[in-house]
Amino acid sequence: MQKRITQLLAVFFIIMSQQIFAQDKQFSQFYASPMNLNPAMTGVFEGSFRAVVNYREQYNSILDIHPFRTISAGFEKRFRIVNSDYLSVGITAMQDQSGVAGYGQYRGSLSTSYMKQVGGSKYSTQSQYLIAGAQVGFGQNRIDPTRLWFSAQFDQPTVSVNTSLDNQEANLTTSTDVFLDFNAGLMWYARLDENKSVYVGGALNHIAPAQITLYDQGPGETLHMRVTGHAGAEIPLNRELSLLPAILVMSQGPSFQTNFGVNFRYSNHDWREVAIRAGLWNRISKTVEGGHADALIVSTILEMERINLGLSYDVNTSSLKTASQSRGSFEISLIYVHPSKTRYKVNCPKF
Repeated sequence: MQKRITQLLAVFFIIMSQQIFAQDKQFSQFYASPMNLNPAMTGVFEGSFRAVVNYREQYNSILDIHPFRTISAGFEKRFRIVNSDYLSVGITAMQDQSGVAGYGQYRGSLSTSYMKQVGGSKYSTQSQYLIAGAQVGFGQNRIDPTRLWFSAQFDQPTVSVNTSLDNQEANLTTSTDVFLDFNAGLMWYARLDENKSVYVGGALNHIAPAQITLYDQGPGETLHMRVTGHAGAEIPLNRELSLLPAILVMSQGPSFQTNFGVNFRYSNHDWREVAIRAGLWNRISKTVEGGHADALIVSTILEMERINLGLSYDVNTSSLKTASQSRGSFEISLIYVHPSKTRYKVNCPKF
């Protein structure tokens, strides 16, 4: 029994050491969660409006019924301003909960972007756009202390936990103050042909420092600004098959993470196009323990005219792989794009 408790405590502290500084949640399918990645990606799609839902579940092999669960939803709409320039608006919401105490992060934001055409024309498949985007929103972190017990509640005479005893954590609160959040980003892309494109972008998240402490007194805890850079392309191999390589680099406080890999895309170019993607990705992280290979990600996406359905699985390659039996996280994404009613559509890259 003592050995089992020791193993569980070791797992707990390993998880905390990997997660406590990774203050922002993100998705392995980062390319399928555009407004969470970069505000400048608001409105970058070929259609009238877009709706996105993402779900991620991590470490249920260790945490059983209390794994890390992240849910995000977004909606965005694009409006033509003049010539081939566009203004887009969007709204996003995210909820992340983890652990027995139900520690939760809640975020909501409004997004806007301006798309300026800097090359090509609306009459051809070639186009270049420079996009500037911004987000304003709010956030709050919460916890349920009643689902925890503390050392002060350990009853020595009975050698058991007595939750009716005072936990002596008078300064512990159930939630942080609601804080304002500001994000901004830039992006450039060139659509060179139907199946050939390149893009690069960057973003700053949490530009205004926010206090996220759960204690009324004592030292504060600041939500660090996150710096994001990302790039990708579509490279045709032949008429049916193309490569979609991409890279994501993020730095936040003492943490650093990079995702990189490639999806293969196959399409037979029928009228009601059905295409399939499959790929392999790697995630490398730097935490308080140092740099390490965190996960190997297997992904697949089914494109069905207006709907993209994405599935991915993270194979754990970090120091947790023994405890988790290399089982990491499962993720699903659903994207719906409503076609535009105008004759000339905006030519965008595939992500």
